[in-house]
Amino acid sequence: MDIKKLQALVVDALEDVKAQDIHVYDTTHLTSMFDRIAIASGTSNRQTKALAASVRDKVKEAGGEIVNMEGEGTGEWVLVDLGDMVVHIMQPAIRAYYRLEEIWGDKEVSLAVAKRGATARKTAAKADGEARAPAKKAPAKKAAAKTTAKTAAKKAPAKKSAASEPAVKAPARKAPAKKAAARTTTARKTAAKTPAKAAAKKAAPRRKASED
Repeated sequence: MDIKKLQALVVDALEDVKAQDIHVYDTTHLTSMFDRIAIASGTSNRQTKALAASVRDKVKEAGGEIVNMEGEGTGEWVLVDLGDMVVHIMQPAIRAYYRLEEIWGDKEVSLAVAKRGATARKTAAKADGEARAPAKKAPAKKAAAKTTAKTAAKKAPAKKSAASEPAVKAPARKAPAKKAAARTTTARKTAAKTPAKAAAKKAAPRRKASED
């Protein structure tokens, strides 16, 4: 496993169980046995054991190799040998007594740099999830568009039939017939009145003559 990936896994595993005072050192210039050494503190036997188990499990899950583990019995100082990296998990009193930083701490690796591999993996995983999310939602949008189109298609014939009803039901066309009938009746009345008026006019002179 790449050393940068390995140190990122170790730091993540230690932080997950609330390890204190984590330090990572580059030892390539001091020994050929391993490339990195990590030192962290646990406040109790239970926590040091839990920290060691967290490192072991996380490295195993990533496909790394666990060479050896020592000190789990007492929990005062647990050592996890990962081949290219050695992790020392110690209680504060033991750590202050042995002062491993003075032996191996010539070249410290910043935790920000050590964790960079883990951050890159999380960012890539998040980006991958965001890229896949729209693809899953696309069918739902298409289905909604189809439903809208079907609804519009169903409503369209109803509008056309409603618009065509006035053309079919055209009571207004009967109006000319009524008007024609009214005109005929008026003409008849006028025709009937005209002979009566004429007769009245003819009779009028006769009446005047008889009166004279």
